[in-house]
Amino acid sequence: MLRFEDIAPIRKKLLAWYRRDHRAMPWRAERGDTPNPYHVMVSEAMLQQTQVATVIDYFNRFVTALPTVEALAAADEQRVLRLWQGLGYYRRARRLHRAARVIVEQHNGRVPDDVDALRALPGVGRYTAGAIASIAYGRAEPVVDGNVMRVLARLGGCDEPIDDKAVQQRMWDTATALLPRARKGSYAPGELNQSLMELGATVCTPRNARCLVCPVRELCEAAATGRVDELPIKAGRTKQTDVTHRVIAVSRGGKLLFEQRPDDGLWSGMWQMPTVEVGTRNAERGSGSDADLVSWLSERYGLRVNGAGVMQVGSFIHMTTHRRITFEVYHAGDVAGRLRPNVAAWRAPGDTGDLPMSNPQRRVLRLLTGE
Repeated sequence: MLRFEDIAPIRKKLLAWYRRDHRAMPWRAERGDTPNPYHVMVSEAMLQQTQVATVIDYFNRFVTALPTVEALAAADEQRVLRLWQGLGYYRRARRLHRAARVIVEQHNGRVPDDVDALRALPGVGRYTAGAIASIAYGRAEPVVDGNVMRVLARLGGCDEPIDDKAVQQRMWDTATALLPRARKGSYAPGELNQSLMELGATVCTPRNARCLVCPVRELCEAAATGRVDELPIKAGRTKQTDVTHRVIAVSRGGKLLFEQRPDDGLWSGMWQMPTVEVGTRNAERGSGSDADLVSWLSERYGLRVNGAGVMQVGSFIHMTTHRRITFEVYHAGDVAGRLRPNVAAWRAPGDTGDLPMSNPQRRVLRLLTGE
């Protein structure tokens, strides 16, 4: 990947650049200050597949409400999900919550500094363990995410697909070689890791890279050969699955019906209006015609739809990493019958603030209320 003789100069330039020009973030300790391992852990969970600008407000709100590992461990899961609401990828919140409980139960409330202990925590993989160990404790542990892979591929002029497992392992080896030695009281390994991530996020971007201000431009193979826009190479992405979610607004007495999603799968543990998923192996029976929806409401909730049945009132598309989801929104007019116990709850549209709901379900609610 990188020539041996370039390792030390790249390390020196990256550290100098990061210490001078890094962005201030609420979870980052400034030079001379001691990092807060809990803040590092929370930020790393939030930053997975989410941009920094989006995370900052959520992070501040989260650590204000739950300022310690102990506070997070003791919190009710629904409260954790409400604090996470709108950030997406809610499985991260549930795993972070479980990790906090393990830390309290097995590590006396101290976030571990050892990568093996960190990787034993729910939701903590190789990258996150290295990030916490290096940033919070100054351990010489590498990190490789999408930003780092792009930087390393361009620096070394990598002509192979970066989604190849052998290439990715070489990336980790290179990231390890770049690390400064861990010294007591020094957080240089964490600073080096953050410099690679920062460079990829702000300078060595996927498109329109800012090579003129790059601190390591003179050592970059892609810049020297005019291939910055060509690298990195990817073998190709998996095609997204097309799925349809049919959401039925069931109203009675000015209130709407809401239910909690299962503990596994997409948006686990969140609340929603009655929703039928179409186009996957797990799609429920009764997901086809309007008549099927009416029958499904009766079987699942014990509610009878009179009159005109259900009527579609709108639709929109929501993209996730692996799915292209079409949300079809229906309204069930005149509803009779007794709601089956423990399956759902009636709530006024303006009285749902305590229910953690996904962004698409909030969008459905806005579509129905016109807000």
